[in-house]
This record gives sequence, C-alpha cells and structure tokens, in this order.
Amino acid sequence: MKTIIEPFRIKTTEPIKLRTRDERAEALKAAMNNVFLLDAEDCSIDLLTDSGTGAMSTRQWAAMMMGDESYAGSRSWKTFEKTVREITGIKHVLPTHQGRAAEAILAATLLRKGDIVPNNSHFDTTRANIEFQGAIALNLLCADGLDTEKEAHFKGNMDIDKLKTCLEEHGSEKIPFCMVTVTNNTGGGQPVSMENIRQIKQVVSAYDIPLVIDACRFAENAYFIHENEPGYGDKSLLEIAREMFSYGDAATMSCKKDGMSNIGGFLICNDDKWAEQFRNLLILREGFPTYGGLAGRDLEAIAIGLMEALEYDYQVYRHATVTYLYDRLIELGVPVVRPAGGHAVFLDAGKFLPHVPSDQYPGIGIVNSLYIEGGVRGVEIGSVMFAQKDENGDEIPSPLELVRLAFPRRVYTQSHFDYLIEIITEAWQHREQIPGYRITYQPEFLRHFTCHFEEI
Repeated sequence: MKTIIEPFRIKTTEPIKLRTRDERAEALKAAMNNVFLLDAEDCSIDLLTDSGTGAMSTRQWAAMMMGDESYAGSRSWKTFEKTVREITGIKHVLPTHQGRAAEAILAATLLRKGDIVPNNSHFDTTRANIEFQGAIALNLLCADGLDTEKEAHFKGNMDIDKLKTCLEEHGSEKIPFCMVTVTNNTGGGQPVSMENIRQIKQVVSAYDIPLVIDACRFAENAYFIHENEPGYGDKSLLEIAREMFSYGDAATMSCKKDGMSNIGGFLICNDDKWAEQFRNLLILREGFPTYGGLAGRDLEAIAIGLMEALEYDYQVYRHATVTYLYDRLIELGVPVVRPAGGHAVFLDAGKFLPHVPSDQYPGIGIVNSLYIEGGVRGVEIGSVMFAQKDENGDEIPSPLELVRLAFPRRVYTQSHFDYLIEIITEAWQHREQIPGYRITYQPEFLRHFTCHFEEI
C-alpha cells in the first residue's frame, strides 16, 4: 500500500483554541516577541518541541495505574531498570526527572574548568551544563552536516579526522569524556551511522577516554540505520539500539523524546566509580536512586514507551509525517535542511531571509511570522540559541541559522500538516516583509528561553 496510516486510533481529544490574527499579534507583543513566553493555549499548532509533548498509548496509561509509589525499591523501579538494561546492556541505571538533570550530574561530577568535551553537536542544555562548569563544549560535525542542501544519509556524523586532531592536541588530560548525540538535533535532526559511532569509540579508546551517548532519540536513529546503512536491514530496531549502546561507556537520556513520556530521563554507566559519584549527587538533587525525581507511575509509562518507540511500524509512521511536510515544502521551493530529519522539519532561515543578517536573527523573524500568520509555534535553532563569544566578548554567529518545527509524537493529523503548509507558504510568499530582531534583555545561560526581542 502507498498510503501510510497512523498505527493507532484516537480515543481522547483535546480542544484547540483558534485565535484571530490580531489576538496573536497582541499575545506575541505581550510575550516580548519570544514564543517561549507565550501561553500554550494561544498556540493553534505547537511545534516548539517534541520533548514531553507527545500522546501516551493505552498501554502506558494502563501501566500508570500499576505505579508503585514506594520511596525505595518499588516494583515500578524494577520494571524501569529491567527495560533500560534490556535495551542498553549498561550496568548502572539512575533515573532522573528529565534529560538535563542527567547532563547536570554528569558535568558536575566529571568536569573541571578548562576541560573539553567533543561531540558531533551539543544541543542547548548539554552545552549549557558543560559551560556552567567552566568547560568547553566542542562541536565536530562532519562537513556534510554544515551543507543544508546536500543529500546524504548520515549528516549527523562526527568528523573523525577533527576528533583525532583534538585528541592528539589535548589527550585525556583535558578530555574526561567524549559524546555523540543521536540523532543530531542541532544539525537538523540528522542521524549518525553505526560505522561512525564505531569509529568514534575506536579513536577515543586509544586514549582511554570514555564515550557518552546522548540518546534521547536513539530509536529514531536506529530506524535510519535500519533503512540506510548496509547490513542492518534485516535487524530489528531493538538489535540495532543494543549495538549502538554497546559502544558507549555511559549515556544520558531525555525520556520525553523516545521514551514516549511526558517527563523523565536517566543517566547510565558501566563504571562503578562513576556510578557512585553520580548516585551521591542524584540523591542530593533528584531523589533516592530508585525513583530519581519521578513518580512510580512515570517509571511505568517510560518502561512501556521505550519499547513502543522501537516498534518498526511506529517509526515508519513517524518518519512519514516528517517527510509529508518536507516533500511539500521542497515542491514549493522553501529552503529546508536536506534530507528530512527524524523528529522535525528544519527551515533554512539564512536562505529563507537572505536580507536579514545573522546578527538580526533571521530564525526569530520566521518563528514570529509563522505565529502571527497562523498560530504556529516553532523554535529558532541559530545564533540566538548557539552563538559563541570571541575573546573580546563579541558574538560569533552560529554556522547554521535554522527554524525547527518539531513534531509531538502521536498528536497531530494530516489536516494539521496541510494547515501548516498553508501558513509556511504564506510566510514564504511574503518573506521580504519579515523583519530582523535585536535582543533587549538576555540571561547569562540558555538565553533563548527567556530573552526579549524587538523588531528592527
């Protein structure tokens, strides 16, 4: 069959409020032109993030009723631990309330000022937690990943030559661990090949440097490997995931993505000493090691969701929703990151608004235009989120200026995407009228969440 349908039926619905254009413009003004500061009920189609915004299955809701809320050693903890071990094969499992908590514990226990953490691309909270410790979050994305128009299967890969150069220059004295993010959210939701993960592991092992996997979209990455990497077409997604994790010494995970839940995460490792350090800080910040800031019902829902994310039919549907929007934007000539990513469509804001320079944040212009035109909330993935500072404190723009339209899991139907296509088309046809923005207020870390903008 050519038509790919949702592998589920809808049992419960949630109303969407449809604001007028004038109401949306007023709401954006009140939010200081930052869509993060909007009320969710003022957004008709909310594609701000795929993190914790999905719909849970009947099996997950049923499992939540079995939640054991005992403080220590609950049945729900045992179910969660068994599932995570079954997928990852990693020895020590520590639950956290979400992924950034796992990142914070990892960074606080292992990093010192001046340390360097290589990655294919660090996403926002990973980078912020590393920099908060005075360390350097180094991106070593392959050249293909910086070319938004190139068609290649694994544009999320790390540049192995750059990694070797980094290790030769700094060694294990300055690099306590290396990371790889699957899929590469910063670079357009692009996957990382198994061969690349294997090569990274081989290179860092020569220096006795551990490899940490940022695994929040591990199931989507496994699907890309199944579809596009030779030798994996006959393997199940679970088998592919197990091999991915076999190259990691540790992993962080936001279960709000491929855990298919609304909250939760974990930090896992094989090293006993690391586990003791992690556990001590977990108790201080998150809770006892068998609940880690989560209710027993959350642990139950995550255990089910992790396995549901590895169901092949679900991933076929998930990818079809992304490519449906992607293909139609390509037909319209709208500049997007090619090929389609795993969890989102990424508009190339630099090419969409060539008249708006990076220091006027073209991604913010597009995000705000989509909201005013149709109540669509996306997010800028560019110089607001990822600009660096030079030695004089001047801003260095991000190498990519993107707008991410992230798809909540099992939430929207085809008519929602048809509406989205109309709104993007409207913005594209009137792109010359979209202004740049300047920042009028910003915090020191993760400024994109709360900073204020004004039109230029």
